[in-house]
Amino acid sequence: MKTINKEWTSFLEVKKSKFLSFLVPFDNFEKKVDELKRLYPKANHFVRAFRYLDNQNRIVEGSSDDGEPRGSSGRPTLNVLIGNDLINVGIITVRYFGGILLGVGGLVKTYSDAANLAVKNAEILEYKQIFEYTFGVDYEKTREIEYIIKKNNIFVADRRFGIEGIEYQIRDDIDKINLIKEKL
Repeated sequence: MKTINKEWTSFLEVKKSKFLSFLVPFDNFEKKVDELKRLYPKANHFVRAFRYLDNQNRIVEGSSDDGEPRGSSGRPTLNVLIGNDLINVGIITVRYFGGILLGVGGLVKTYSDAANLAVKNAEILEYKQIFEYTFGVDYEKTREIEYIIKKNNIFVADRRFGIEGIEYQIRDDIDKINLIKEKL
């Protein structure tokens, strides 16, 4: 499986209709939909598709045609995510209608092309499952731990300073968590 860690965009114009696609990490998906509706209030459609892993490591998928003919836009966009083996991502395609009807077949092709273009523009990363680990360190050992964290680009979710040391909460892949465990 593959994923992304930041937003990617694409633009496509077909028969005077404009399609702006936004490939985003799933954590930002709903917020991005709301933001796009505010930024593009005159757009005709906000077609969406997403895939993510739930707490039981099951893939959850969904899509919306947002007023386009049923099955002409949301599902083709979702198929792009599936075909590229992407997880924990969503795509929102904003359409400005150009006055020329594309037909269902034309919509399927165009929404697929717009989504594929956003994926093509993106830096695709290998998906690694993220774990959370909490540990405490005496103040005298914090310099070494901070060096390891910085050198390995480990995500620190929280640091709590106490009387005798620091409690760290990290979120990262299992290899990086095991690296920290070895040093403790």
